[in-house]
Amino acid sequence: MTTTKTNGPHQGQQLLQQGQPLAEATAAMILVHGRGATAQSILELASVLPHPDMAYLAPQASGNTWYPQSFLAPMPQNQPGLDSGLQAVADAVAQAEAAGIPPEKIIIGGFSQGACLASEFVARNAQRYAGLLVFSGGLIGPPGTPRNYDGSLAGTPVFIGCSDVDFHIPVERVEETAVTLQNLGASVNKKIYSNMGHTIIQDEINQAQQIVNNL
Repeated sequence: MTTTKTNGPHQGQQLLQQGQPLAEATAAMILVHGRGATAQSILELASVLPHPDMAYLAPQASGNTWYPQSFLAPMPQNQPGLDSGLQAVADAVAQAEAAGIPPEKIIIGGFSQGACLASEFVARNAQRYAGLLVFSGGLIGPPGTPRNYDGSLAGTPVFIGCSDVDFHIPVERVEETAVTLQNLGASVNKKIYSNMGHTIIQDEINQAQQIVNNL
């Protein structure tokens, strides 16, 4: 299962950048915003996940939403946004690689809908990345979706953080995501927080910073 080249609603949107210019950076972090949010808003993570040699890239979704339905809906109901969103992440990765930054120096992360897109992209395009940060999200598709992903994540460090009572993200899907990524060869650090809201808390930032520090 891989991302197929597509030209959908999210192609041609802005790709915002912070931190080091790509031409001077030795590492990159691609951040994917949530439903109703913006590339600018997810780039706030750049200031709390600092690295002196990092370029931070954030693609923008058309209409501020990557796909229309819940991430648990049948995948056809979320097209063409889903494939277009996966392509937007692929395009950001390709831009970093074109600047000379290899995948093993690229961290991919996101929050909520963006975390779902980030985790699905990494599973579908398994190779050694510098990291995957999944803040309140999980793999996409209805219960029972086959997880027949190809390739190996080859020890890619993954942090998954979510509440045990998140209205949008069932804890069962968080568990399934962790197991699937482990089966693909990732090194997964999963933390389920009691009664946390649909947000990112400081402990999650601390866990993610460990991945950044290991670059």
